[in-house]
Amino acid sequence: MLIHDVDFAQMYREHMLQSDRSAKSASAWDARAKELKGKPLQSEYAQQFVAHMNLEGAKTLLDVGCGTGTIGITVAPHLQHVIGLDYSAEMLERMQEHAKAAGLTNVQTLCKSWYDDWADVPKCDIVVASRSSLVADMQEALQKMTSKASKRCYMTHLVDGHFGDAAIADVLGKNKRALPDYIYIVNILFSMGFHPRVDYLCFPGRLAGTKNVEEFIEKVRWTFGDLSDQQLSDLRQWYAEDDERAQQGGGDTRWAMISWDVDKVGR
Repeated sequence: MLIHDVDFAQMYREHMLQSDRSAKSASAWDARAKELKGKPLQSEYAQQFVAHMNLEGAKTLLDVGCGTGTIGITVAPHLQHVIGLDYSAEMLERMQEHAKAAGLTNVQTLCKSWYDDWADVPKCDIVVASRSSLVADMQEALQKMTSKASKRCYMTHLVDGHFGDAAIADVLGKNKRALPDYIYIVNILFSMGFHPRVDYLCFPGRLAGTKNVEEFIEKVRWTFGDLSDQQLSDLRQWYAEDDERAQQGGGDTRWAMISWDVDKVGR
């Protein structure tokens, strides 16, 4: 068997079905967005993401799974028009609040998901999907991104399939299966005729930097769902045993930043 004989798109779909990820509803993200109200957008992640982008010749950008606008708002001052697309209405409201606070009048939002019909989504020079690529069908998602871009696409996806919380899964007694790794995306893009570039970004995991054990437990609940009394007790003990380890929250998260030029398809 040669690499051209491997159906990476189907392998990705099967891997996603076998992973432990349960997709969060729009209402869950709406609740999360309310918690984020008033919090600043600036972060090391956003700075590194934008630093790896090429905005040359670009006037418009589509931010898929935009959330509160971490990437879209950051680059909006350098573009004529930015569209934030998300299936959480509250997240889109936060994005508009950030745009208003920054004095931006070139930010538009669309309430749609990866799985909706994108027929009325405008085509833009650049399309990004920042930490929003855990979809059921990656090939379909990549085709949608590419169809709406006239110049370049950027996507960040997990390396090793974990959000830096594997150590916490062990504490909870959950043998958490890894999510599909970024390498699927590279190979699917290759099969579509692209030669993607990959850069690597590393940041503290989403359970890191909590002020106290209660905040830590709430973050763990968001990731793992309901917790038993025994699991709560084990988490409290783990957190109290080592202050430095507790602040790390279970480990770093590594992201692959994948980019491809849509106008250079073909090998």
